[in-house]
Amino acid sequence: MGPTDQQTELIIITGMSGAGKTVAIQSFEDLGFFTIDNLPPELLPTFLQLMRDSGKSMKRVAAVMDLRGGNFFDSLLDATEKLENDPHVSLQIVFLDADNQTLVSRYKETRRSHPLSSGGLVLEGIKKERDMLMELQGKARYIYNTTGMNPRELKERITADFGASEENVFTINVMSFGFKHGIPIDADLVFDVRFLPNPYYIEELKPQSGLDNPVSEYVLEQQETQELIGKLTDLFEFMIPQYKREGKAQLTIAFGCTGGQHRSVTLAEYYGKILGSTDRTIVTHRDVKTRKA
Repeated sequence: MGPTDQQTELIIITGMSGAGKTVAIQSFEDLGFFTIDNLPPELLPTFLQLMRDSGKSMKRVAAVMDLRGGNFFDSLLDATEKLENDPHVSLQIVFLDADNQTLVSRYKETRRSHPLSSGGLVLEGIKKERDMLMELQGKARYIYNTTGMNPRELKERITADFGASEENVFTINVMSFGFKHGIPIDADLVFDVRFLPNPYYIEELKPQSGLDNPVSEYVLEQQETQELIGKLTDLFEFMIPQYKREGKAQLTIAFGCTGGQHRSVTLAEYYGKILGSTDRTIVTHRDVKTRKA
């Protein structure tokens, strides 16, 4: 549910170190939010009270809170619990994540040390941080997995979710992926479509993807695909209204095949169009560009 006219819309941006919080806060600033970077969590309620007492009207505030804030985790959980009960605040948590390999690679590129690593072991720090953030991630309404995502794409996702003026906009993220590259960690629903006939074994279709009409037509004309579509459409027609009723702001549906090139791409494109007729949809193909010669 969106904020009322009497409430301040407060976005807390947090998540894994190296997952893109700097890009996120810049994106919110571009959307007109008053932004704060590295605010200690225990000071947030005080800041909001001072803002109200001073008479300043800041209806949209976004704050990054991470390990730089000192005694971070316990104080942030305490702060969010207090703010959830504050009638003057509409609170939403945005959680930035990425897989361990991507985070390690980003740290190596910047030559920075992880705040929780000992002896310079970046992966050890990442694993500790992931364990510590598990409860906070469970409270997040928006989770962005920036693995394979560039800054522009992250900004587009944030703009799509927070730039619209309409309240209660429900977003469905439909994605394709290849199981050999790993299951996406931010998916709500994962469907394995590796049982469908594979265009990879047809010589003229092998170099193409589900974005090309010959591949898409081949996959969709299979009897197994048509039966699957019938069952999934019934499932989505039942489940999506339940998610909306629960107050969920977004849903990520992931289709996986072996390499993320043909079958999963076709199904993601198909349901991006079908579900887009009633809800806002964003279609992404995580592994379609990872084909090796």
